[in-house]
Formats: sequence, C-alpha cells, structure tokens
Amino acid sequence: MKDKLKADLTASLKGGDAVRLRTVRMALAAVNVEEVAGKQARELTDDEVIKVLAKEAKKRREAAEAFGNAGRTEQAQAELDEQAVLEEYLPAQLSDEELAQLVDAAIAETGASGPQAMGQVMKAVNPKVAGRAEGGRVAAAVRARLA
Repeated sequence: MKDKLKADLTASLKGGDAVRLRTVRMALAAVNVEEVAGKQARELTDDEVIKVLAKEAKKRREAAEAFGNAGRTEQAQAELDEQAVLEEYLPAQLSDEELAQLVDAAIAETGASGPQAMGQVMKAVNPKVAGRAEGGRVAAAVRARLA
C-alpha cells in the first residue's frame, strides 16, 4: 500500500495533478509519522496504512463541514477534493443494508437485547466491519437495532 502511494506520488508529480500530489504527500507524511510513533520505528502493514488513510479522510470530511458552515466554500471544496483522492485507496464502504445485516448477525451471535448490551454488540461487529464503515455510523446502527 505504501509503495502504491509512492508510485502515485511520482505519477502525479509527472502528470502535474496538484490536488493528488498534495494529498498523496500528506498521506505519506501521516504514514511516516505513524511509523515512528511509539518506542521504536516500524513498518506499517497494509491494514495499518488503511487505518491512517481513513483517519485522514475523516479529518478532511470534518474540515470541509467546518469550512462550509463558516461560508468558506473554496476551502471546503479543496478539503472534499482531498477526501475524494484518499477514498480511492480505502476499501468500499458498506451500504446501510449490509451494515444492518452485520449488526443483526452480531446481535444474534451475542444474544444481546436492550441498549445496555451495546458494547457487547460493538465488540462483535467491529472486526467484521474493519474500516468499511465509520464508527459513528456503526454505533448508530447498533443503537437503532437494540432500541
């Protein structure tokens, strides 16, 4: 995954795609920061790189919303453009129906009932979702099913 980012950086540099260039540079910087975080430097796995990219995409989405609310449409559009580039590297997001099926399966698996069992269901459903849906969306689906 990291090699793909590096190759895309080179291609966007040669192609003159400014948005892709700055977005991939930012993504590689975030990956490098994550690699040296902690007690000793390490090479990230593809799954860990995807988590970093998902976190960066979420930052872009939140920033675009904040800029939009402040009436700064140019900055909001720039953030959305960067988010679109990042999402090309992320796995396809689950539809609402697919998410509901996973939540139902987790509820059946754990035998949970009532809102107090939300943590138990979240613990069962999160590994199955694995970056294909945002945590808030998963929590809302679980909350709706248990209510």
